[in-house]
Amino acid sequence: MFKKVHLRLTLLCAGITAVIMLVMSLCYLYVSEKGLYRNQFQAFKNDINTISTNLEQQTVISMEWLAKMEAQGNYRFFVLDNGVPFLYNQLSDPDQAAENDRLLAESRDALDNLPAQDVTVTVSDGINGIVSHSEYEFTPSSTDSRYFCSVIRMGAGDCVLEIIVLSSLHRLEQQIAEQRLRFLLIDIAAVALLSIFAWFFTGILLKPIAENQQKQAMFVAAASHELRTPLSVILSAAECCQNAAPEKQAGFIRTIYQEGLRVSSLVTDMLTLSQSDSHRFPVRKEPTELDTLLMNAYEAFGPLAQEKSIRLTITLPDEALPLCSIDPERISQVIAILLHNAISYTPEQGRITLSLVRHRERFAVSVQDNGIGIPDAEKKRIFDRFYRVDKSRSQKDHFGLGLSIAYEIVKAHGGNIQVTDAPGGGSCFTMLL
Repeated sequence: MFKKVHLRLTLLCAGITAVIMLVMSLCYLYVSEKGLYRNQFQAFKNDINTISTNLEQQTVISMEWLAKMEAQGNYRFFVLDNGVPFLYNQLSDPDQAAENDRLLAESRDALDNLPAQDVTVTVSDGINGIVSHSEYEFTPSSTDSRYFCSVIRMGAGDCVLEIIVLSSLHRLEQQIAEQRLRFLLIDIAAVALLSIFAWFFTGILLKPIAENQQKQAMFVAAASHELRTPLSVILSAAECCQNAAPEKQAGFIRTIYQEGLRVSSLVTDMLTLSQSDSHRFPVRKEPTELDTLLMNAYEAFGPLAQEKSIRLTITLPDEALPLCSIDPERISQVIAILLHNAISYTPEQGRITLSLVRHRERFAVSVQDNGIGIPDAEKKRIFDRFYRVDKSRSQKDHFGLGLSIAYEIVKAHGGNIQVTDAPGGGSCFTMLL
């Protein structure tokens, strides 16, 4: 399932980014191409103004001047005297002459058919009469390339000289095509890189979810396993109780009761962890005397330690301590879990020390024993649910949830809990509040 989600999230992230990049690229290309056409047309108009000015000051138009102007601006000139082409336009091979005739005819037809707003017209007085030039854009039917065209008219009455200047946009269109290709390659490369990044990024995002789902599955499997044992005992004891003699039924009923208490304890612990997972962990903080809390725990677990011949001691600061804002019931539960574990895994004639130390703005509550200890490789997993270090020595009333509950309670208080090796062997659990 996570592979499909991973792939879909990658496609979603990469797709959205690709669409954004494509839209931005198209917008940029549109603005850029409009600017290139506008600048090219403005440069063409400036050249036409220069040519028109030169024509106004000349009385003779030479072929040499026309050839020079064509070479400078990569233009084509057509000169007509009262509609009759000059000899200049006829000095070419037949194929070129035919193409020139088509371009000339189509450029004049375009001027006649274009709307007035698409034609720029300039009129001035020259020494040879009125001079006007009109600039516009058109696409000949004989070629795919577009042209800028200017028609310069000089003279008046029956004596009119026309000079038609054509500027091919082939180079500009080639430049635009290369720019589009560059942007396409850049977008493809960017989408590929973003897809790779999205794959790893979404994988990092999904990793905690996958791990949490795996932990939930392991939690359910472990809980089912832990529940199966007492339920099997209860069912077996109930079946035996039906056929047993009255004097033996009390023993089976006591077994059923004890196993029922185990199931109730396990369900309570599971509900506590479930509240933590759904962020509904009830913590009611109030100013509390931590030393009093530890004394109560010490007195409560003293008899249990005595039964196992374990020496339980408590160490408290001599000076008065400020109040600590905690949930006293929850923190008492953590201390009880730590003491219960210490007593369970400390051999007879062992010792357990419950201590409280103040470090500036923090309190450190420690439970230290000289029991079996915890290997370094197991310390990272000691707070996992249903995890027990020494499974062969685990007691029936330990489900491996106590330290998990303690960890969640301390985390809900904004504190920290850690385990280290005690001097001389054993473990030391420290809760920082």
